[in-house]
Amino acid sequence: MVGVCAYAADLGLFVWLRGPGGMDPISAKALSFVAGCSVAYLGNALGTYRTRAAGVSRLQQYAVFFAVNVVGALVQLLCIAVSHYGLGFTSAAADTISGAGVGMALATMVRFWGTRTLVFGAGSRVTPVGPSTRPGASAGDGAGERPAEEEAGVRTAGARAVDGRTAGDRPAGERPVEPVN
Repeated sequence: MVGVCAYAADLGLFVWLRGPGGMDPISAKALSFVAGCSVAYLGNALGTYRTRAAGVSRLQQYAVFFAVNVVGALVQLLCIAVSHYGLGFTSAAADTISGAGVGMALATMVRFWGTRTLVFGAGSRVTPVGPSTRPGASAGDGAGERPAEEEAGVRTAGARAVDGRTAGDRPAGERPVEPVN
């Protein structure tokens, strides 16, 4: 759904800028590309990947996202160049198939991989802005230092209850003392 919205923003703005906007095709495409990237980033950051990469700079995240999308655009252009200039398929239909068909498919794979791993994934190239992984936590307050499972209230192996004992420290059948919320 995010991709459809981003594509619609890109295409819609391009058509408007070329028609009523009276802009040249390169400038129109550059602006519509940025608009499409922005819509895709917002959809991914606030929707699809909202629980990942918390506590990181949104600007830095967007910069990596934008770079991934530029690589995707270059993949599409490379497909057109190879087809048109390298293989000699010079018709408008051949350019459409190589750019919007083959190029879009390959670029989508590149964008998906890059978005999932470099922007929002565990191998993210985006670094946290502070020692905490929880938004709103400040350095040295201990917030955000617990695993996500504990933050969500899920017991992890070896987790200590309020009484300071782990499950292995209690007699069989004794329940841990839980905090009162």
